[in-house]
Amino acid sequence: MSKISLIVGLGNPGAEYAQTRHNAGFWFVEQLADRYNITLKKDPKFHGFSGRGQIEGHDVRLLIPTTFMNRSGQSVVPFSKFYQISPEAILIAHDELDMDPGVIRLKTGGGHGGHNGLRDIVPHIGANFHRLRIGIGHPGSKDRVSGHVLGKAPQNEQTLMEDAIHHALSNTRLLVDGQIAQAMNQINAYKPK
Repeated sequence: MSKISLIVGLGNPGAEYAQTRHNAGFWFVEQLADRYNITLKKDPKFHGFSGRGQIEGHDVRLLIPTTFMNRSGQSVVPFSKFYQISPEAILIAHDELDMDPGVIRLKTGGGHGGHNGLRDIVPHIGANFHRLRIGIGHPGSKDRVSGHVLGKAPQNEQTLMEDAIHHALSNTRLLVDGQIAQAMNQINAYKPK
């Protein structure tokens, strides 16, 4: 039973990307930091914003890379190695094209699934980390993917994603307690309203 001790939110830095679908991972970690009063401070050594605090009685680090998505490994890899955090103790929250807005899934292991942030991390730490996949929907055509992920969702989709993130946040205790199977059951059973 591996307790989660590092939670990473993937996205792109800068105000112009803050509300884009690709930043769903950022949203999760920012809300987690707010909920548990963890201050995220600029951490140039690790190319990101990081914080450390108590989450449900456990010492947990949070990280939001300030690299662009396809360079997320430049932040996550040295951070996890410096603090000696094994992949099994890492949760990476990210947007997921292959799931509709409002769908959220917890998964352990697997490939990068075409996600550029994961593609930059997996070769360096392996694939045996946990992923919180936040559905953003697929635009239907491969040619429209870039514009879709870098675009802002319409309000109804944004609300669905926020509700799903809120549901995942309500299961934080299970994650940091290392009750991954139970967390998976709870999170993956969520149905958008």
